[in-house]
Amino acid sequence: MNKKRLRVLAAVLAAALCLAGVAAASGGTAQDPLVTLSYLQQTFLPDALKQVDQKAADKADELEAALNEAIDGYSDEMEQALSSGGGAGTANANYTVVTLSEGQVLDLEIGAEVMLRVGSASCGASSSPGLIDCTDGTTLNDGGALKTNHLYMATIEDRWVTAESGTVKVLARGGYSVR
Repeated sequence: MNKKRLRVLAAVLAAALCLAGVAAASGGTAQDPLVTLSYLQQTFLPDALKQVDQKAADKADELEAALNEAIDGYSDEMEQALSSGGGAGTANANYTVVTLSEGQVLDLEIGAEVMLRVGSASCGASSSPGLIDCTDGTTLNDGGALKTNHLYMATIEDRWVTAESGTVKVLARGGYSVR
């Protein structure tokens, strides 16, 4: 009978050890937990997405504030340029009609554009090329006649347009002055 009890006790002890091993293996420990798919889908992923969304929203707010600051600064510069008259010597986004009398000179800054509308005018330049003919994709050297309705650009310093006939009208954009 002792042997029988000993066998039963050994069987119960073995079963208990097996159950303890299964329980330990299936749940993990506090230091090394076992992660389940449901935990990933229901807890971890939503929390991670919330953090990403919050960081993205914070960065978007930061960029929007920087953009608004830049726009405000640009608007102030444009207001100042427009209130100072726009044309002579300042950059202007719009074309301005400039009327010249025979012999008057329109001095152009780098990047200024001019289009002859009425009369005749010639290119003045201290070196070649004088003006770039944006319409034809060619160059106009010192003394060359401007063509009506062709857009010319000054890409180098010391470029000008001289009125050759009684009344000359040009459209000008960018920095220029009349002498």
